[in-house]
Order: sequence, then C-alpha cells, then structure tokens
Amino acid sequence: MQTFIFLQGGGGNAGMFNLIFFGLIILVFWLFIIRPQAKRQREQNNFLSSLEKGQTVVTSSGIIGKINKIEGDIVTIEVGSKNYIRVLKSAVSKEMTDAMSKQEESEA
Repeated sequence: MQTFIFLQGGGGNAGMFNLIFFGLIILVFWLFIIRPQAKRQREQNNFLSSLEKGQTVVTSSGIIGKINKIEGDIVTIEVGSKNYIRVLKSAVSKEMTDAMSKQEESEA
C-alpha cells in the first residue's frame, strides 16, 4: 500500500487577501451608496435655503401649491383660492418646474 504525504503550503497570503478584499468592499460601498446620498442631501439643503415667495412647489406628500409665506422652518402654501396649508420647510421636496420637466422626460 502506498502512503502519500502532502505538505501544507504556507497560508500567509490569505490574511492579506482578506484585508484587501474588505478594503475594496468599503470603497465600493462608499462610492455607490454614501457619496451619492451625501450629494443629494447637499442639493436638497441648497434648494430649501433658496425657497422664496411665489415659487410653485411640490411637497413630499404630493401637494402642489405656491409659496405664500416663509416663517423660519414653516412654509405657508396656497393650494387653491384662499386655501392655505402650513408645512415644515423640510416637507417641500422639489420645485414644480423640476417635477414637470422630469415627468415630460419620462413620457418621451
């Protein structure tokens, strides 16, 4: 009967490979998730700080109206003839012209 003896190879490179692989996962996570989200948040904050009376906006719940008054963090929106609602500034999601242009692009 024959006896085979197998020598174990050195496993020193496995730890380095795992470390590099983990680093690549973190890099991909940052590039595709964290960075774009931070960019969108920055754009939204710039938009909210540039709100002014007379702009037609859409709230996060889908209400369309014209800004009548801005008092700190509260925005009064005219939704009809002498019908006003008060919402938090953070509830205003986009300007109506931006919303309409995106809708027209999706229909084309």
